[in-house]
Amino acid sequence: MRKFDTLLEKIKVIINSDKKRDEKLRDICRLLREEVSYYNWVGFYFVNTSNSSELILGPFIGEPTEHIRIPFGRGVCGRAAEEEKTIVVQDVSMEENYLACSLKVKSEIVVPIFKDNKLVGEIDIDSHYSSPFREEDRLFLEELSRLVSSMF
Repeated sequence: MRKFDTLLEKIKVIINSDKKRDEKLRDICRLLREEVSYYNWVGFYFVNTSNSSELILGPFIGEPTEHIRIPFGRGVCGRAAEEEKTIVVQDVSMEENYLACSLKVKSEIVVPIFKDNKLVGEIDIDSHYSSPFREEDRLFLEELSRLVSSMF
């Protein structure tokens, strides 16, 4: 999709800037939230370096969340980390293992970030719409994840 190609080019510029990693990641979050109407919360989680079975919230744009630390296997983020694969949930009300961040959230996509074949984090997108994510979103976010891995 052309829009996602344009966003990837903008993301490359952000990644190659002189800013610190967290500033770059926050800029990427802001860009995605501003440019994709159904990306209502955009954030990064990092694998905890002192507890490799836990995620820690990193830069994000959107409503504050109480989910600062997420054990592997818990919620969509924890499941994506445990399974080391992209998880798309088009209707969070149907998800038994869902950690609600907001009553507004209707769907979620989580994409792992790997560095040297090791999980280092993930990007998490929440949407206030049911079933908004398409194959193009998954492919775009997986490419974004690959690009972002260079910062780890």
